[in-house]
Amino acid sequence: MRLKRVIQVIGAHCEGEVGNVVVGGIIDVPGKTMWDKKEYIENNLDYLRTMLLFEPRGGPNHAVNYLLPSSNPAAAMGYVIAEVGKYPPMSGSNTICVATVVLETGILPMHEPVTQFIMESPGGLIEVKCLCKDGKVTQVEFQNVPSFVLHSDKFVEVEGVGSVKVDTAYGGLVCAVVDAESLGFGLSPDEARDLGNMGQKIRTACNSQLQLRHPENSAINSVVDVVFTGRPQLKDGVISAKNVTMCNRGRLDRSPCGTGTSARLAVMSSKKEISMGDIFESVSIIGTKFHGRVLKSTMVGDIQAIVSSIAGQAWITGSMQYSIDPTDPFPAGSANLSDIWS
Repeated sequence: MRLKRVIQVIGAHCEGEVGNVVVGGIIDVPGKTMWDKKEYIENNLDYLRTMLLFEPRGGPNHAVNYLLPSSNPAAAMGYVIAEVGKYPPMSGSNTICVATVVLETGILPMHEPVTQFIMESPGGLIEVKCLCKDGKVTQVEFQNVPSFVLHSDKFVEVEGVGSVKVDTAYGGLVCAVVDAESLGFGLSPDEARDLGNMGQKIRTACNSQLQLRHPENSAINSVVDVVFTGRPQLKDGVISAKNVTMCNRGRLDRSPCGTGTSARLAVMSSKKEISMGDIFESVSIIGTKFHGRVLKSTMVGDIQAIVSSIAGQAWITGSMQYSIDPTDPFPAGSANLSDIWS
């Protein structure tokens, strides 16, 4: 058998969210920064995304990360994130998967009990602190790119719903942050399909009715994810709340969503609902958890911003070799049917 292309992948999930890591078959692509490399892949090698993430090799809940060398002397390595419908500048769950895979497979050396290093994402440099024991990464805490609010308490007209109050915030991508209770949701697993459908309507309304633009990167100019928030509760000095994020064609993030949690922290900070150093326990729709903190304030252009940290854990699920047979009728993935693809 002669194969046209072989890609080596380490399977991983972070708190339930799939974030596989390509460790072989892609050496490098042109570009000075990881943003440049993301743009090159998107414009020239997008068949790799559809090959790995579309049927028959992938599914709507899959993401993949391409390990690539970084030109930044501060970074030990770089990575480009590919999801079924986008190339996000940053993803918390994918970052945690990448850090775990590179240490547990020996791509970067593990030092117990703590390994610290910097990775370059398309959104910028990400500092990671990994707790390690007996060859296992038991927690990854990363310092995210600066997060900030774009709109506070804005009303958008949502089809079939009416006026909905939203905040929009950047936490690595632009999110609309919405109070779940005001829309009649308790954020339970049985509401997943309805939350996905509602999230798509809210995203459409925000992108048609609000001006959205990152002050330093004009290519970041639309809401990507919608974060449905639960009511915060104080438990043993920790602020805990549900944080359910709609992403990727209406499906829900199985993890508490790192970028969504950072966006929510930016909103909470702007409204004085959280103080520097307070621990925020972000709980997903399946009950998994991230722990976030506001580390410091900063500026992005002329916008007040915060720097936050997010901590969670990932697990390796297997090792796969994906290939393209020259006779395969679906070398770059097949049509995705609406029974599972919104």
